[in-house]
Amino acid sequence: MTQGTLPELVEGVLSGKLISFPTDTVPALAALPQKAPLIFTAKQRSQDKPLILMAACATDLWAFVAGSAEELLIWQQMAATYWPGAITMVLPASDRVPREINLASSTTVGLRVPNHATARAILSRTGALATTSANKSGKPPLQTMREIDAEFPDVLTLVPTAGTEDLASAIPSTVIKWIDNNWQILRLGAVKLES
Repeated sequence: MTQGTLPELVEGVLSGKLISFPTDTVPALAALPQKAPLIFTAKQRSQDKPLILMAACATDLWAFVAGSAEELLIWQQMAATYWPGAITMVLPASDRVPREINLASSTTVGLRVPNHATARAILSRTGALATTSANKSGKPPLQTMREIDAEFPDVLTLVPTAGTEDLASAIPSTVIKWIDNNWQILRLGAVKLES
């Protein structure tokens, strides 16, 4: 069992370790973007399933997208409406997106800002991290730090304290993708959107 305080998680991920922390949906596995292969290995996840970039605020994510000024305005309006929150936006990727998070295609990137104080406290100190749900590929997302400790003994998890696991819906984020100047819903999750 490898547990740490919030500063220890920040230090751990910045030194190249895999960490896990609670979010507003399901707990995340996270690594520096260039260390994303650690996530694929731990989850036994197929390389053709991309990870997302999660950050403390939208301004930490816009450098990873490429679009026209008009598109950026539309994306920023969507972010202003739903972030922080349980919406993952899949947008055209800029050349700043680390190849390691999306080996199948470098044309898009998933982005999210969680509505969870602990997650954002970590992300505000680390910058954008490569993330995904904490579970073995094909299995349901794990819900508590204790379950994650048991399933991933080498992952540094947050010591559970009062409030750190609050606000989680246990429902994955809703995923929307910008295609042909419109939003397409890829996965209905915690946020209900009209298609």
